[in-house]
Amino acid sequence: MRLFLIAGEPSGDALGAALMAGLRAEAAAAGEATPQFDGVGGPLMAAQGLASRFPMHELSVMGLAEVLPRYPALRRRMLATAEAVADMRPDALVTIDSPDFCLRVAARARRALPDLRVVHYVAPQVWAWRPGRAKRMARHVDHVLALLPFEPPYMEAAGMGCSFVGHPVAARAPVTANEAAAFRDASGIARDAPVALVLPGSRRSEVARHLPLFGAVIAGLAARRPGLRVILPTLASVEATVREAVAGWPGAAVILGAESTPAMRRTGFAAADAALAVSGTVSLDVAAAGVPMVVAYRLNPLSEAIMSRMVRIDTVTLVNLVSETRAVPEFLGRRATPQAILPAFDALFEPGPAREAQIAAMDIALDRLGRGGPDPGLRAAQALRGYLGRPAA
Repeated sequence: MRLFLIAGEPSGDALGAALMAGLRAEAAAAGEATPQFDGVGGPLMAAQGLASRFPMHELSVMGLAEVLPRYPALRRRMLATAEAVADMRPDALVTIDSPDFCLRVAARARRALPDLRVVHYVAPQVWAWRPGRAKRMARHVDHVLALLPFEPPYMEAAGMGCSFVGHPVAARAPVTANEAAAFRDASGIARDAPVALVLPGSRRSEVARHLPLFGAVIAGLAARRPGLRVILPTLASVEATVREAVAGWPGAAVILGAESTPAMRRTGFAAADAALAVSGTVSLDVAAAGVPMVVAYRLNPLSEAIMSRMVRIDTVTLVNLVSETRAVPEFLGRRATPQAILPAFDALFEPGPAREAQIAAMDIALDRLGRGGPDPGLRAAQALRGYLGRPAA
């Protein structure tokens, strides 16, 4: 099996790596040759054998105002990537999230290879905004691997096949209380200290917008909760910016940077009492740790003005959507102010209805996302093999 894979951001890199591992396992069990991979990905996909054609972080751009200045460079990458797909003639092109880039590559590659089979991993959020995207996507995509259980009908209605494969966050082993306590000990955090988990985003533009806002919230929280400590996971691409920004924060932030392992990050999540997070996949990471949260998100004013006219739902937080509750409070756009966020965040540090409602909603969401079932990477590999005519081993 020869596959060309494209991932554009860290969450896609993780999905791609799990898919690659699943494909290797299925091939070995079936007595087949090891799959061959080419494409674009990050360090996790590299560990599975992918030599990325260029650094994945070049694609981690979000919002109209952020994309426009980089459009010429992104277009050059798109053209070169499509040409590489055509040269490889793979059994399938597997695009992972990042639809603005990936689907342009798929469209152009299909001009050269009309019979190219295209599988897209992570369904577009057509249930949230721009519902017409599914039909446009169907022009270039044959099959979708969906993370959320309610997504297949949307994709099938647009003319694509779709397999719900589960979300990887639901497959993680829970962090024990002893492990979380050990993390506090190793980080110099008192076991009875209030601890805030702060998650300002993974993209440079997100971090730049949210660090000042989140810093103001932490300052207010520290005034209310003496002895407050902060845990802040970040990525290598923005670590220097984060370290500089939080140097003056209260809470003596424990920064989990490039040297921290995924296991260390999961334990750090679980060591917190409550989280302040940007919207996105990270809210499910927080849910898997069993930590109640407040979600906030700011866009560039131009992007916000455009998005506000397109959104079709009343919540963007995946825990709320999958659990069919509104347990996680959100502060989006102009509502994302320190004065609005602080009371809701502070309330999560005490036992009470706000915490209890979130914990119940997180349990519902994780069960619906596949907790207790087969590994999502393996399920994705089996769905892809099935689409390509290679049954599960």
